[in-house]
Amino acid sequence: MDLIVPLLLQLFQIGLVILVAPLLAGFVRLLKARLQRRSGPPLLQIYRDLAKLIGKDAIVAGDASWLVVLAPYAIFVLTWIAAALVPSFATGLPFSGAGDLIAVVALLGTARFFQMLAALDVATAFGGLGASREAMFASLAEPAMLMIVFTVAVVAGSSQLSAIADFMHSQAAGLRLSLGLGLVALVIVALAETGRFPVDNPATHLELTMVHEAMVLDYSGRHLALIELAHALKLTLYMSLIACIFVPFGMAGPGAALPALAIALVGYIGKLAAGAVLLAVFETTIAKMRIFRVPNFIGAALMLGLLGTLLLFVSATL
Repeated sequence: MDLIVPLLLQLFQIGLVILVAPLLAGFVRLLKARLQRRSGPPLLQIYRDLAKLIGKDAIVAGDASWLVVLAPYAIFVLTWIAAALVPSFATGLPFSGAGDLIAVVALLGTARFFQMLAALDVATAFGGLGASREAMFASLAEPAMLMIVFTVAVVAGSSQLSAIADFMHSQAAGLRLSLGLGLVALVIVALAETGRFPVDNPATHLELTMVHEAMVLDYSGRHLALIELAHALKLTLYMSLIACIFVPFGMAGPGAALPALAIALVGYIGKLAAGAVLLAVFETTIAKMRIFRVPNFIGAALMLGLLGTLLLFVSATL
């Protein structure tokens, strides 16, 4: 009986991220429309779009290999697993041992690998363009993410997300310059990885600007639904990651009672909503960068992560 309740909570968290992800993406889209004085799509429109796509057959190019068919499922499953490993409203759940920051980075990198291979496999101009740009961004974003992992792991003494959340919640870390640099770097990486402003425009279909959209133009039907759902899951993942590491307040600990879990769940939804508001305001007030300036932007995250790590070796109090 003692194992059943934590296991049910773990399954609830796994289902929660996939249910909340489209809602979060739709909320950001609606907020941006309202800030631009447009009516915008309904909040639940993204659920209707996904349901419509799932009900349609997927059309695959005649010269495409099996990789193009496999990639949407692999991208979706890998991203879902990575998002489910990030503690949302409670720590110490049964799968917490697998919820390691390095594992999350590896899962996201593998999903990106499948997406780039599938884009190159069809051999279209748009797919090659998007894959080459994604590789250029990833060559900086992944090392930056690893530097952030090292910084947080050195401070918390572990790279396990539940242990990091418990350590940060205890306020033992205090105010540290290295963590501040890590937070800024993580925000930059999140903007790049999720294809948001100023790196990419999630609503564009213009050849000169698109990155993510260029890699998925050849997909349709249920394959496109899986990729779009994985993209929404990635946005939820990064917001949950920022909340777990830097704003863990309100999370329920191991063995928490039902009222504490309910409060923690409401707090988690509130954190996502606050992150959506900040993202919508940021994207409304900033323009998209030129494509060849984006490496400088992501490179700043790499330098900030590296500086945060070096400061901890200079002084443990930094």
